[in-house]
Amino acid sequence: MAATRKPVVEVRRSQRRRRTVSAYRDGERVVVLIPDQFSRAEESEWVDRMLARLAAREGRLARSDAELLARATRLINLYLSDYRVHAAPVSVRWVTNQNGRWGSCTPADRTIRISHRIQDMPDWVIDYVLLHELVHLIVPSHNAQFWALVGRYPKTERARGYLEGVASVAGVPLAD
Repeated sequence: MAATRKPVVEVRRSQRRRRTVSAYRDGERVVVLIPDQFSRAEESEWVDRMLARLAAREGRLARSDAELLARATRLINLYLSDYRVHAAPVSVRWVTNQNGRWGSCTPADRTIRISHRIQDMPDWVIDYVLLHELVHLIVPSHNAQFWALVGRYPKTERARGYLEGVASVAGVPLAD
């Protein structure tokens, strides 16, 4: 078993920061933002804590395309079983080039792409986005039949509200 390498860590102290600590990945490096008044011991403690949080978050984000396809199959069986043949995608995959939408579908080649931005959202939100795209394989437009099929998912309105809130906070227009 290979040993995991500890990443290069850059600590940035801020006089404006009072209590909050945050961290993010910048390429191969992890940047940890801490209040300027922290002692070296507090700095060390918080760096370790933030590295653990990042690792846990990234572990949750390590969802595979195969898992996404299995999730799609489960959703078809639960909510679209009467359209099983029409709703079956050729491929479902995570993509990093969708910043203006949560997912997309190309009915002509039966492919679905889901934005990596939703990987750390609750499972019920991912299920909604995925089901939304699966329904596009049956009904390409957003007509009444489309929304009736999407509405079979019991958390549709809750998930739409969640995504609207995320989009609002991010200042991004919500695309269906």
